[in-house]
Amino acid sequence: MAQPLHPTHPLQDNSSTAGRTPSVLLWAGAAIGGLLVLGTLALWFHYGTQMFFEMIRTGFAACF
Repeated sequence: MAQPLHPTHPLQDNSSTAGRTPSVLLWAGAAIGGLLVLGTLALWFHYGTQMFFEMIRTGFAACF
């Protein structure tokens, strides 16, 4: 005999960290992204715009 796809009493996770994991991952990703943006801006202000454009131009020249 076939069993129903959805049980009448679904399993529940009653632990204290049940709904916390997605939130923690979201905040960690946002923090890492923020650090990358801050690092990029710090290097941009330290070395200047010309250095960044020169690196991009050199990268394109190396590829083609």
